[in-house]
Amino acid sequence: MKTLALLAAGMIMASLAHADPLPSSNATTTYHRVTVDGVGVFYREAGPKDAPVLVLLHGFPSSSRQFDSLIPLLATRYHLIAPDYPGFGQSDAPDPATYTYTFDHLAETTNGLLEQLGLKKYSLYLHDYGGPVGFRIMLKHPERVQALIVSNANAYQEGLGKKWALIAEYWKDPRAHPEVFANFVSQTATEQRHTAGSSHPERYNPDTWTDEFAHLSRPGQHEIQSALLYDYRNNVASYPAWQAWLREHKPPTLVVWGKYDPSFIGPGGDAYQRDVPKAEVHLLDAGHFPWDEKVDEIAALVLAFLDRQPR
Repeated sequence: MKTLALLAAGMIMASLAHADPLPSSNATTTYHRVTVDGVGVFYREAGPKDAPVLVLLHGFPSSSRQFDSLIPLLATRYHLIAPDYPGFGQSDAPDPATYTYTFDHLAETTNGLLEQLGLKKYSLYLHDYGGPVGFRIMLKHPERVQALIVSNANAYQEGLGKKWALIAEYWKDPRAHPEVFANFVSQTATEQRHTAGSSHPERYNPDTWTDEFAHLSRPGQHEIQSALLYDYRNNVASYPAWQAWLREHKPPTLVVWGKYDPSFIGPGGDAYQRDVPKAEVHLLDAGHFPWDEKVDEIAALVLAFLDRQPR
């Protein structure tokens, strides 16, 4: 019996050796770095190069890594580009004396990357800080935007959770409210951005927030992130302009929103239908990073939505 088993194993190995190689997967992610206006910008890429492009714009305090579970599920049919903003992830974090950390500037650098990559048409996937970055790109180049996907990227006053009242006090006088920023970048807050409100804690990888907090603890990060938190007041002031753009252009829009997010609450997701009446809105049983809990459901919704769009 042992001899027969060995013979059978040998025959299987021989047949595999002569079989055609397995086709490579379009879902394989590759990692790149280019220089945009003197700043090293890192991005993830996956999917067929000749497929429609989807640009994924990440949130605070993460990087394009936050999309690691989603990218392989979408890259089977779409060409994905997921950059890290300056000061985040694997991109350069220039000294604030040489790089002004505002959302205008993050959008300018991100747009510079997309232009350097020769992307003339794309859909945008916005999350958190990706909202203000993406809206600035859309307002500058509306002709390039084919569709819009939104996950907890706020553009409406009613989407601001209770904590924003304290942040508004910080905007009035940052020096008088250092505790607001200290809490914003704390270890507890970093974890709760993922887990708050969840009934499925087993779906969360603790490496996510420990890595994010380690990044926030790097030298220079508090100066970078405090500048961006202070500048966020200009995003709230820009909400009417963003809403007007949505009303004018009415891009095909999919909202997949974690309704347990205490920062950007559910009504902010529903509000997109006010300006884009045909927007498809799904409030999911998830938090601020909704694919942490609902990656399969979100991928299915995104693929079905994008497949319906003209190519």
